[in-house]
Amino acid sequence: MRILALACLPLLVGVASTAVFAQDAAPGVTGGNAQGDVAVTIYNNGQSLVQDDRQLSVAAGRNRIEFPDVSARIRPETVTLSGPGIGIVEQNFDFDLLTPDKLMDKAVGQSITLVRTNPATGAERTERAKVLAANGGIVLQIGDRIEVLRDDGLPVRAVFDRLPPNLRARPTLSVTVDAANAGTVPARLSYLTPNLGWTADYVALFDAAKGAMDIQGWVTLTNSTGTTFNNARTLLVAGSPGGGGGFRQMTGSMDAAGTESNDRERLGDYYLYPLAARTTIANAQQKQVSFLDVKGAPAQSTYEYVNRWMGSSTDPVSTASVLRFSTSRQGGLGDQLPAGTIRVYMRDARGDPQFIGENRIDHTPMGSAMSLRTGDAFDVKVQTTVVSRTRKGDSRWVTKMKYLVSNARPGPVTVLVAQDGLYGDVRITDESLKGERVSADRVEWQVPVPANGKVELTATFDTRY
Repeated sequence: MRILALACLPLLVGVASTAVFAQDAAPGVTGGNAQGDVAVTIYNNGQSLVQDDRQLSVAAGRNRIEFPDVSARIRPETVTLSGPGIGIVEQNFDFDLLTPDKLMDKAVGQSITLVRTNPATGAERTERAKVLAANGGIVLQIGDRIEVLRDDGLPVRAVFDRLPPNLRARPTLSVTVDAANAGTVPARLSYLTPNLGWTADYVALFDAAKGAMDIQGWVTLTNSTGTTFNNARTLLVAGSPGGGGGFRQMTGSMDAAGTESNDRERLGDYYLYPLAARTTIANAQQKQVSFLDVKGAPAQSTYEYVNRWMGSSTDPVSTASVLRFSTSRQGGLGDQLPAGTIRVYMRDARGDPQFIGENRIDHTPMGSAMSLRTGDAFDVKVQTTVVSRTRKGDSRWVTKMKYLVSNARPGPVTVLVAQDGLYGDVRITDESLKGERVSADRVEWQVPVPANGKVELTATFDTRY
């Protein structure tokens, strides 16, 4: 036998129409029809419950029903199909996708038709070939010779007699059911899928002069399941059900958890946010829906500095700009806040809103006191200094700290200065401004600083080390 090279670019793959007819007529196989009445419950952790009510045409006995329009990221172990008079025997999720390479792989050992086109005349010539291998290249047997498809730019296309079994144009769920009677059966297909989730995003417009903010809350739906859910009833669940996984990074602070409640619908320990109307959630799409709109909620801009240990700083350190507000019914937002990102804006001298910072919050009950760090202050700084440290007896030390708070702003400010890293037996023996021991390891001072001025705060600690 002779080994020859056969040009194969472009390699066009065609499928004989008889193959399609043969597959459509396979006994016992029915389509799951199009999506029916779809309801989608979407969780914060990127997981969703899909419930699809359809009408299935079944024959008496065993039927294999194929659902090509389920999520491509379906969790097959969560699938249930229920309906009167039918019972699940077996289910499969086929994700071996139909591609030119897969077609050729499946054709190894079988015969295909090669169609060669004369580039000068356009005349086509066909011949049968047996596929011997498709490992990094295609090896064919044509009569008594062996040929290799090669990238020479000459037009050759391969025509396959039929589609191989289990190759799908898209991932497909197939369920074998045992039907008691022939006819049309109302059925519900349910499953969990990742890659369909929602997040809460908030836009806050803060007015420092009025001590108030306007805030809007938006639900952002993201669908990357590979499937569009048409005209779906959509329910959002705020909470963190077990098993969803995911990494959470929450840097916003809840100073005090709220204890208020309202009439929002609950599901166990979670809150429900149903969308008012049905919506189509397209694949590869983000969709935003408003769920919160509050005007003139009380809010206050403050400054905070936390010294993590009793040590000196070589340079002045910027304080944190913190926005404080409440989610209470009286004097607050009056609602629960699902976890998400709050982006804060302020109007400039021209009246245009400008972005000043953002931070994330965790799921927040109604009635909570919130402090949201939006960034570092440019003009308000603190420098810490260990003034003295002396031994007191065998196991005690006396440490005097100085906190120099500076304000380069044209108006007065109040800075919360906190000393962390204390122990339960640490005593404050002297302080230039009365502080509050908020916990065993933390003391806080509210330090008023005049415009374009400085204030020196001192405190003496009696410590074990």
